[in-house]
Amino acid sequence: MPVLGLHHVTATVDDAQDDLDFSLGGLGLRLVKKTVNFDNHFVYHFYYGDERGTPGTIWTTFPYKGHDVPIGSKGAGQVTVTSLSVPNGALQFWRAHLLSRGIAATDVEPRFGEPAMRFSDRSGLVFELVATDRDSRTPWVADRFDEETAIRGLHSVTLVVRDAKPTVDLMTDLLGCRVLGESGRRIRMAVGGDTPGHVIDVAHDASAPAMVNGLGTVHHVAMAVESDVEQLRMRDALVSRGLKVTEVRDRCYFKSIYFREPGGVLFELATLQPGFAVDEAVSHLGRGLKLPPWEEPHRRDIEAQLAPITY
Repeated sequence: MPVLGLHHVTATVDDAQDDLDFSLGGLGLRLVKKTVNFDNHFVYHFYYGDERGTPGTIWTTFPYKGHDVPIGSKGAGQVTVTSLSVPNGALQFWRAHLLSRGIAATDVEPRFGEPAMRFSDRSGLVFELVATDRDSRTPWVADRFDEETAIRGLHSVTLVVRDAKPTVDLMTDLLGCRVLGESGRRIRMAVGGDTPGHVIDVAHDASAPAMVNGLGTVHHVAMAVESDVEQLRMRDALVSRGLKVTEVRDRCYFKSIYFREPGGVLFELATLQPGFAVDEAVSHLGRGLKLPPWEEPHRRDIEAQLAPITY
C-alpha cells in the first residue's frame, strides 16, 4: 500500500490560548510541538497527539487571531468533520466532561455500527468522538483523564464533494484506498487498514455550497507514506494523472507534498520520519518554541510578535 493511513489534520483557528485550552484540557491531547507556520512565521503552529505525536494521532492548528483572516464556511471541497477515536463506553464520560467546560455535545446516528457524538470548538470546527472496540493504540493520558476514556487518535475525517466518483476513483487507483461500505450519501473508504486512523468518509452532495477557507475550517488532511522515495514515486504518479502537485516541502518533522483531489479537498502526503523527537526529548515535547533553522536568526522578532500563551 503506498499510503499507510492518516497522518494528521490541520485547521485554521482563532485564538491561540482558546485552542490550547480546548485541545489540552478539553480533548486531553498532548502538545507535541510548538512551532510557527512555515509560510507565516508570526503565527503559531501547534501539533497535538499522543506521547510521541505518532502519525494518525495528530491534530494541528494555525491560530490566526489578529491577522485579518475572515471566518470560513464549510462546504464542498473541504474536510468538514474531524472524528476522534475513544473506547466503547466512554461517551458518557465525554458528555459530562465537555459540558463541564461549557461545550454541548449531541449524539449522532450510529455510523457503520459505531456510536458517536458531535460538538464544536470556539472557532466553529466540528468534531466527533466515535466509540469503538477496534482501536488498540496506547493513548496519551492527561491529568483528569484515564486510559479507559482517553482519545486514541484520529478515527476518520469526513470530506464533502459534489460528485463522489472522481474522488473515489483517484483514492482507489492512486492512493490505495478501498471502499468499505455506503450509507446514504456517505461512502466509507479506508487505506492501509480498516481500523481507526485509516478511515476517510466521502460525503457527496451535488447541491453543497462551495467551501471558503478561513477561521473555523479544516485546511487540509494529510496521509502517511513510508519514505522520501515512496513520496517521490507517489508524486510522479499524481503528476502523470494530470494533478498539480507541489514540490517536496521540508516541514522539519516530516516532508510533504500537497495536491487537490478532483473534488477540491487539499490532500497532503507526509513522511513518517524524522518525527517530533528530532529537536526535543520525548519527555519535553511541546515545551519550547521550536523554529526551523532558516528562521532562527529571526527568533527575537518572531517571539515578540507571537501571542502570549500559558499551558
